[in-house]
Amino acid sequence: MFEPVIGLEVHLALRTTSKLFCGCSAEGFGARPNENVCPVCLGLPGALPVVNERAVELALRFAVALGCEVPNTTYFHRKHYFYPDAPKNYQTSQGDVPIGRHGQVALPSGKRVGITRCHLEEDAGRLVHPAYADHSLVDLNRAGAPLVEMVTEPDIRSAEEAREFLAEIRAIAQALDVSDAAPEEGKMRADVNVSVRLPGEPFGTKVEVKNLNSFKSVAAALGFEAKRQAQLLEGGRRVVQETRGWNEGGQRTYSLRSKETAADYRYLRDPDIPAVAIPDERKRAVLAAMPELPQARLGRYLADGVRGTEAAQIAYDHAVARLFDATVAAYTGPAQNVANWLTGEVAGRVNALGVSAADTKLTPAALARLVELVDGGSLSATAAKDLVPDLLEGADPAELVASRGLGQVSDVAALEALVAKAVEANPELVERVRANPKAINALLGKVMAASQGKANPDLARRLLEERLGG
Repeated sequence: MFEPVIGLEVHLALRTTSKLFCGCSAEGFGARPNENVCPVCLGLPGALPVVNERAVELALRFAVALGCEVPNTTYFHRKHYFYPDAPKNYQTSQGDVPIGRHGQVALPSGKRVGITRCHLEEDAGRLVHPAYADHSLVDLNRAGAPLVEMVTEPDIRSAEEAREFLAEIRAIAQALDVSDAAPEEGKMRADVNVSVRLPGEPFGTKVEVKNLNSFKSVAAALGFEAKRQAQLLEGGRRVVQETRGWNEGGQRTYSLRSKETAADYRYLRDPDIPAVAIPDERKRAVLAAMPELPQARLGRYLADGVRGTEAAQIAYDHAVARLFDATVAAYTGPAQNVANWLTGEVAGRVNALGVSAADTKLTPAALARLVELVDGGSLSATAAKDLVPDLLEGADPAELVASRGLGQVSDVAALEALVAKAVEANPELVERVRANPKAINALLGKVMAASQGKANPDLARRLLEERLGG
């Protein structure tokens, strides 16, 4: 039985306002085509690049977080190849002395994946294929935008491990504020290198699949390519080293070109860009300022009593984690209660809107107050759920409860009267409850309806049970 041997190359768009070597905006998503360009990122003769210090700082932070060795001096190189969306006919990247080497990432499953290198490089533009034409158009807004590329060792053995690794890298990048790491905006892209072998045998011939922009595509491409290679070997044929593309519609890979090697790229130290010094004190400062990373955050949540499923869901979404931490700080009850609301009703409403919680006007104070109102019996959970859309618009839950008369009824005398009416009006239901105590939910529903959802359900249930003799 053949097993896949997988290595990943992950490109992250760095969170800078300008490009890697010029002052043009680095935001290529949503801008008009070819709006953010200048002589430097267009590669015009005589234009000289200047290194974006912020990009170096972010790449250094990322490399340190992955446990990489960082040199005291790093350099930029010209990597020569032709693409229609690379205006200079070479890419400014880093060759033999990248900003980080020999790191490691530990996954929640316990799997450890070696990091071969992290390096800075500029992005290419993008080709646009309009339906109205028989030709492609070139948009160079993204050309020159700063990327950090991370290359792994061939330590991954399944599509699921690849997905887990990518989720970890995305969460780390977001926690570090290094990158938005948003695949849907082209800010996180992956190339996969895959070969197959019989367990224990040497590595086979690897094939690269380029430019996969979602975790789902990575998993599907790996599954197809491993199967394709296994079928070749089982039929007595050989696997050819090449670069392949991914056809999303057909769910299959296809040949693009023979695989380049480092020699094919003709790496040349860029004569226009000075060496970048990274003294030891700078490395120590980056390490000392390192924020809490996702796995440490997950451990903290578990220690605070949050269940594993909710803890992982929150810990690996940086924006949600910040909202959760701030809400828990403003809340007087168990953290699990906040987690229930944040991963349940709030997440459902936000997903339905197609945004993230960070894009709404929901405040930690408002969410904490909503949960406290439910905890204290002043507001039913049903009514509270109906208020979540208003909270996402910035409303105060206490004001909503007062203005809409949503306060939960916990007065024993008032509820006893509602219970008595429900029992008298529904004799058939009463007999069903006497025969099967679980049927009490139907009778409880009558009480809740009569109270317009305001009755304290736990108290109403207890009063029903007492009236019906347990």
